[in-house]
Amino acid sequence: MNQPETRTIATPGAVLTYDVRRGDGPVLLLVGSPMQAEGFTTLAGHFADRTVVTYDPRGIARSERTDGATESTPDEHAEDLAAVIAEIGGGPVDVFASSGGAVNALALVARRPGLVRTLVAHEPPTLEVLSDRATATAATADIYETYQKSGAGPAMVKFFLLTGAKGEIPAGWADQPAPDPAQFGLPTEDTGERDDPLLGQNLMTCTHYEHDYDALRAAPTRIVVAVGAESVGELAHRGGEGVAARLGVEPVTFPSHHGGFLGGEFGMTGDPDGFAAALREALR
Repeated sequence: MNQPETRTIATPGAVLTYDVRRGDGPVLLLVGSPMQAEGFTTLAGHFADRTVVTYDPRGIARSERTDGATESTPDEHAEDLAAVIAEIGGGPVDVFASSGGAVNALALVARRPGLVRTLVAHEPPTLEVLSDRATATAATADIYETYQKSGAGPAMVKFFLLTGAKGEIPAGWADQPAPDPAQFGLPTEDTGERDDPLLGQNLMTCTHYEHDYDALRAAPTRIVVAVGAESVGELAHRGGEGVAARLGVEPVTFPSHHGGFLGGEFGMTGDPDGFAAALREALR
């Protein structure tokens, strides 16, 4: 596998770190959020024939915020991605984006349509497209409020329960008592820190983002929306289905679950071989 070359770039409010693995083929940008570049190590290895670019989003891992802000918006992430694309030679490039990264990449296409040739948006957790958006947004807001009040452990328990739930979120979800964080191997002590990339910086801005579907449909970018074979009924899977419906396309089923491309990163494994094959076909 090609060894990555690490670079940095200053953007308004942040200094971003990104990695370039040189190949002979066209550029493939792999995007996550709040997941950093490390999570794409296995997937990048399946595309040695391409120049693969990964990065740490602002405020995450090696990429520092310089503006002191406590939240990052999809529009800010989109402009960061545009800056990275410009630094590596400009577009159009192909993009695979997962989870919050898919929300940010869709924002990029709407704002800068000429930069992306093909976007594969994998399970964007977009709540606005859900039939149960009112209860889903209330449950998400409760996670954020729990984090601000009690810290990461109690909030992550609620996050795990919400994202793993199958089907519509019922009314009163936020009022249910949450399990002890220790049962999930999570800390019970509140450290007082409130800068968690998921719970603090991106949770509300990502899930509550409203896409410009007119701009997306008008863009020259070919948009493929992907959902996981094992995540049917889960919030991000349903978000992907809803985004696909708004765009007038059929979602494509990829192997495994929400992290199906992982090959042991962060202690999680999906089906990276099958996932990479599906991605290569979607990019064709």
